[in-house]
Amino acid sequence: MLKFAMWLISILLVLIGFWFGQNVPFADQWPQYEALRTTAAIIFAVLGAWMAIVFPERLRLSFDGSKPWNSEENQSNFGRLLMPATHSTLIVGIILLIGVIAPIASQMPLVEEHKALARGGSYGVLTILTLWQFWTVILTLVPLDMLHAREERESRAAMLDGKLGGSWSDKD
Repeated sequence: MLKFAMWLISILLVLIGFWFGQNVPFADQWPQYEALRTTAAIIFAVLGAWMAIVFPERLRLSFDGSKPWNSEENQSNFGRLLMPATHSTLIVGIILLIGVIAPIASQMPLVEEHKALARGGSYGVLTILTLWQFWTVILTLVPLDMLHAREERESRAAMLDGKLGGSWSDKD
């Protein structure tokens, strides 16, 4: 139900963006595209650096060491870790293409005739990319949650091993 509500809200926001975006010149929209591109690039860079720094030590521990690297569970975990970087890369790529296509498209007679619809379409795309980037920002928390859960399991196991190791019975 929550997923359906989120999709419904997203579609509503895109439609609102399309409707009201018809009055927003592309020159006023482009700074938003650039901000979105910068945000996506930062997320990509930070996740890349984070993985490069953490991978040798903790990232391997987020995978089940008793299972082979190519096990289904480990592949799924790896996919979840790379997903935000993949999404950010796609967003940057789309925005780069828009930056090349928009100046050419604005000179086409069909676009000139329907300038308001073109502006609305552009703002609708901007809304979609913004919602996608927002979701990608949320996805950046997944690797941290995976590592945190692994740390908690290891801490509990170490605590139980210490208590069950007989150290209490020696004092009695």
